[in-house]
Amino acid sequence: MNIDDVQVFIAAVSAGSLAAAARRLGLTPMVASRRLAALEAELGVRLLHRTTRSLSLTPEGETFLPYAQALVDNEQEALVRLRSSDGAAMGLLRVSASIAFGLKFIAPIVPPLLEGHPQLRIALELTDTLPDLVASGIDLAIRIAPLRDSGLVAQKLADNPRLVVASPDYLARHGVPDDIDALTRHQCLPLLGVTHWTFVDRGGERHIRLTPRFSASTIEACHATCLAGGGIARLSVWRAADDLAAGRLVPLELGGARPEDIHLWAVYPTNKMVPQKVRVFIAALRRKLAQEGGG
Repeated sequence: MNIDDVQVFIAAVSAGSLAAAARRLGLTPMVASRRLAALEAELGVRLLHRTTRSLSLTPEGETFLPYAQALVDNEQEALVRLRSSDGAAMGLLRVSASIAFGLKFIAPIVPPLLEGHPQLRIALELTDTLPDLVASGIDLAIRIAPLRDSGLVAQKLADNPRLVVASPDYLARHGVPDDIDALTRHQCLPLLGVTHWTFVDRGGERHIRLTPRFSASTIEACHATCLAGGGIARLSVWRAADDLAAGRLVPLELGGARPEDIHLWAVYPTNKMVPQKVRVFIAALRRKLAQEGGG
């Protein structure tokens, strides 16, 4: 059985179309169609129902899919172990990260990684949403968030302490809130769709309802609005550090309450085979976080 043909089948299922599978694999649509047809001919069954607009598994395709994935995983694991016995990373690594974190922590580690691993290539996607790792072909996502249960594998990289901050100008005009209940009388700057901020207060969790006049789809916009005196923001320590040191922002005590704990995670599709390129990247990111005190 030709593994290349099997890869086309798996890519078509995850991408939702043969055309998308062809783009992901670097093939023309015609070659991808021929490879899928060759696999179906070899197996003697139809694996996919195909139309110009949709693609779905046949019952035979559903039965074959886990075996197909195992075939590809086993071949890739064997190649990785054979080729990476010296610890070198190779191939294309697709990484997803939030915009601000990617610029501060990931972009600086790319040049030494590429220099140290001549056969490695890196494609960095900066977005504040977690993509579908399987459908998009992402090898690794770096996220700062509470993670919901899913079929993905998550490895904690570091803690990510946060602060509630405001500009001196805002505090001079509106006063300093002395506890978390006082936040309901201030202009808080949450992300779009966020209705509550959660705090740890005297050992328990408390959810403070927000009625913002401004919210934004990115934390960068909340940060910038906070700096401009527009309200109170909840920011990661690493993000606020320069502004705190320069006096552009002031941390709020809030009666000892602190924002709920969240962590920095490395998220990948499966733990059956973690490629050397992923391991090398995570190790480099851990070193960068330790140097910067970030997370």
